[in-house]
Amino acid sequence: MEGIASFVPLIAIIAIMYFLMIRPQQQQRKQHQAMIEALRRGDQVITSGGFIGKITKVKDDDELEVEIADGVKVRLVRNTILRVVNKTEPASE
Repeated sequence: MEGIASFVPLIAIIAIMYFLMIRPQQQQRKQHQAMIEALRRGDQVITSGGFIGKITKVKDDDELEVEIADGVKVRLVRNTILRVVNKTEPASE
């Protein structure tokens, strides 16, 4: 019984670490992944490099074309998008 009692604090520390650090990071990663998958043409985004631009083309599953200035378009990997500033509404049919 004494051996099990000595492991209780260790198990409590592991549980606290899970709920305070690991689980929130997993949820944040899931939210970011959902945001990345929902990107479409016309969305205004901020990249990990700090550029603000508008998505002009979704090339394939992993690549976007973003206009960062008038006539200046760059190709980006989807995962480099940090945040969506303005979301466009889907076209009504």
